[in-house]
Amino acid sequence: MKTVKGLLLGTAAGLAAMSGAQAADLPVKAKAVEYVKICSLYGAGFYYIPGTDTCIKFGGYLRVDVTANGSVQNNPGWNGSIGANDRFAHDFQTRSRLQFVTDVRTATQYGVVRVFGAINWQFDTFGASGGLNTAAVNASAMTGGVNNYTPGNGFVGVDQVFVQFAGFTFGKSVSARAVPWNGILANNNTRTFIGGPEYLDGINNIQYTYQFGNGFSASIGLDEPVVGGRTNLGNVLAPSSTAAIGTSNVAFLGTVGGSGSIGGYAGQSIPDVVANFKIDQAWGIFTIAGNIHEVRATYYNPSTAGPAGNFLGELSGHPDTKIGGSVTAGLQLKNIPTGPGDVFTIDATYARGDTRNVISSTGTSPNFAIFGNGIAGLTYQSVGFGFTSDGIYSGTNAANGTGIELTTAYGVRVGYIHNWSPEWQSGLFGSYSKIDYNGRATALYCTGYGAAVAGLNATYTCNPDFAVSQIGLRTGYTPVTGLTFSTEVIYVNLDQKFSGATAGNVTPSGNLAKPSARYNFRDQDSVSVNFRVQRNF
Repeated sequence: MKTVKGLLLGTAAGLAAMSGAQAADLPVKAKAVEYVKICSLYGAGFYYIPGTDTCIKFGGYLRVDVTANGSVQNNPGWNGSIGANDRFAHDFQTRSRLQFVTDVRTATQYGVVRVFGAINWQFDTFGASGGLNTAAVNASAMTGGVNNYTPGNGFVGVDQVFVQFAGFTFGKSVSARAVPWNGILANNNTRTFIGGPEYLDGINNIQYTYQFGNGFSASIGLDEPVVGGRTNLGNVLAPSSTAAIGTSNVAFLGTVGGSGSIGGYAGQSIPDVVANFKIDQAWGIFTIAGNIHEVRATYYNPSTAGPAGNFLGELSGHPDTKIGGSVTAGLQLKNIPTGPGDVFTIDATYARGDTRNVISSTGTSPNFAIFGNGIAGLTYQSVGFGFTSDGIYSGTNAANGTGIELTTAYGVRVGYIHNWSPEWQSGLFGSYSKIDYNGRATALYCTGYGAAVAGLNATYTCNPDFAVSQIGLRTGYTPVTGLTFSTEVIYVNLDQKFSGATAGNVTPSGNLAKPSARYNFRDQDSVSVNFRVQRNF
């Protein structure tokens, strides 16, 4: 009996142990998978980051450009080897670019906190970011060396990176000085549609925007001026040691200013003060934008390239700082009677000591130098050029130095978009830009130029004023959503105000392959053509 009882107890204990082991081996219920959820607070394409109340959106584009008789993105061939039309110039240039955009937003009790970034990876004909309206050669190429075009190179560019909170924006963003369309008035491919401000790639700034409601808003901000806020500041030294016909900045020194300065500019001291007022409603947009800009020079004689024996550096003194600025008024009309989705846009800009907001591009403001046919039996070729500046000054020391003579500039841009069908669209655009030097600035410029290019004949007159006209046509075909094939043609006219010809042989810029010869001054033209494929995602 005891034996039977022991067997029963042992069996029960064994079964209990087996049952406990099986219970321990049962799978534990997994945590529910947290799927990515659509965030509808900020429009299409946003998703919640799992486990947070933050929404994120990814996007961008892949773009391939081919431009003939111009540089990448259909920037006209109005200087460098393209303007000179020599054999160093590329007859066509290409660019492949991938832009990646991230937009992150979080709702808080103080409003939405937004972080935005747009980064470009690209490869150009020049292997990196070079080649924008520049000569297609470097120093070694001019002496028979080889340009280092490396297939493995490339370029990473930052369009915009900023944070927004409670109406404030901090970082690299579109300036409050800009008009909403920047330089894109007709869906144009070119990023050098001059005649008004262009800030689409952003600039380091701090700004505040107040929304009044019903589409009314106002912004005020501070922009860093040294990048994207300056053209040249011409320091004229007469006689100049080296200068030549066809160099658009003839007889100017001061390129050693340092601190990222351009020409005779000193390092930045105060930021640009920028502001705008805007009405944005269903019918269209009206805006007024402007800024105040500091024009601050280095020294009268900052370089050993100045007149022999007169190098004084910081002992030479400097002209007083002046304040310039500019203002733009713009109007955009949407859904005009010519067709659904058609748009007409116009803006006009006036600047004094702030030419960057008229002769504007995503890069530096261009100078102009285009060569053409000469006079048979008299000159080798003709040339037209224009020096883009915020001002001019002269002198070798404080005793004989002048003040800064601010440059006046104004421009008008017009764009029209017509939709032929859901797949086909055309954009027609044009602009007129004028640079005007006052009498004192003209005298300084012409004194320096006359000393640099000696022996001008009796028909010669000197006038640094110039104007640039552009007219372009773009047509795009979008067979499927987000994929567009487009072609764009741009005609440029450079209306320069010099006349006559050189009496003797002169040597053009050392960066060009032009010989020492006689040249006459004449207005010039240029035509460029662009083909683009772009896929937005």
